[in-house]
Amino acid sequence: MIHPGRLSRHGRARPRAALARLCLAAALLSLIAVAGCTPEVEAPTDAGVCWRMISPKGKLQFLKLTDHQPDLEHCAANLEAVRLKFLRLGGSIDEVDGAYQGEFIFIDKRGVFVSQTLNGIPFPALVPTGDGRLATPGAASRP
Repeated sequence: MIHPGRLSRHGRARPRAALARLCLAAALLSLIAVAGCTPEVEAPTDAGVCWRMISPKGKLQFLKLTDHQPDLEHCAANLEAVRLKFLRLGGSIDEVDGAYQGEFIFIDKRGVFVSQTLNGIPFPALVPTGDGRLATPGAASRP
């Protein structure tokens, strides 16, 4: 039996609507399958190396920024210096991305965020203190 909502105003079934929903579902499933097959981008794992991540023409590249960095915070400070230098030169780049020992680093005016995967949810590692410095969240008191 055909549900009354599936009938046209002349009382006939609407097979086009059902076919359209079926095609849409098939398209969504194929997109999910293709997305699941794409390899996850991994951050370089070289010890002590700070990388700047760029994506010219949509392809990710990692450029070596500095060597012999003792920790992620020093790498983030170097990436923040790059961001500020671009802004001081009149550039419009307000975000700089990088990597350190397998971790992705995302820097913008809100602070430094870190994630283990490129598309993962980043968590705050350093936040601005109000006087131009970066500190761990909760370390800086707010007026």
